[in-house]
Amino acid sequence: MRNQIVVIFTLCAMTYTSAQESKKQKDIKAIKTMKGCFEVSFNFAETFNYSKDSLYKPSAIKHDRALEWVEVITDKNNKIQLQHLLIVGPKNKPHIVKHWRQDWLYENQDLYLFHKDNHWKYLNLDKESVQGQWTQKVYQVDDSPRYEGTASWVHVDGKSYWENATDAPLARREHTKRSDYNVMLRRNRHEIIENGWIHNQDNDKIIRKDGEKDFLLAQEKGFNTYIRVPDNKCIAAQNWWKENKGLWKKVRKKWDKTFNQNKDITLQTKIEDKKLFAHLFKLKADASKKQVNEIIDSFIK
Repeated sequence: MRNQIVVIFTLCAMTYTSAQESKKQKDIKAIKTMKGCFEVSFNFAETFNYSKDSLYKPSAIKHDRALEWVEVITDKNNKIQLQHLLIVGPKNKPHIVKHWRQDWLYENQDLYLFHKDNHWKYLNLDKESVQGQWTQKVYQVDDSPRYEGTASWVHVDGKSYWENATDAPLARREHTKRSDYNVMLRRNRHEIIENGWIHNQDNDKIIRKDGEKDFLLAQEKGFNTYIRVPDNKCIAAQNWWKENKGLWKKVRKKWDKTFNQNKDITLQTKIEDKKLFAHLFKLKADASKKQVNEIIDSFIK
């Protein structure tokens, strides 16, 4: 009888492990579907505001389109890194803009959660709480932290999606135009569709002050579509990355050393009246590790 119980338990464990691995492979396929060349539509509209100011002015509705290349730069050890590159300007003379980066980590326990005012708090999660989950870590154009969250990919009724809510700094579209709030609670949903993927957002614009309750100033809807097009439409971005990937590998390595300290991070807003990305974007492709490290170190408080 005991032997039968052991056999049944072993078979159940094997079945569970097999199902877990099958689910993980579906997750990986969904994440990698976000790579390639896409025509992107960025759409944002402020929906409600709760301001006590009768003269409150909501953000203008935003509709932008762009061509974007998404490159897999790391795919190993339960870690997939996707670098986004914008292609702007005329077709005969395109300009490449290093855009955001998203990292996906399986069963990750280490998070940097945005608090406010260029400050991120380190959080270590229990192993059990992240079982089967993927952390999405989103970075600024200079590879400094932006926002992070962990959740499970869902595959049901022919749909594959991942969704999470987490605090973030102001979006770049707002950063130079708004100073009346300092935290954006981002509700992100990444959904895979037949011809690409959708980044669906329902965001809260929050005023956060020490010792006070958060004040919800306004809410917005974001709906960004990534429609796949032939990879050769993004050849300019692919060539740019080949020439510049060495520099940005040095930048990532420097940030990794900072993140691996597992402690809170606070960054300077500007040095010599320029933001971090402006200093790094000035570097040549063959800039030294020392040059990269000195710039980033100068921004870390």
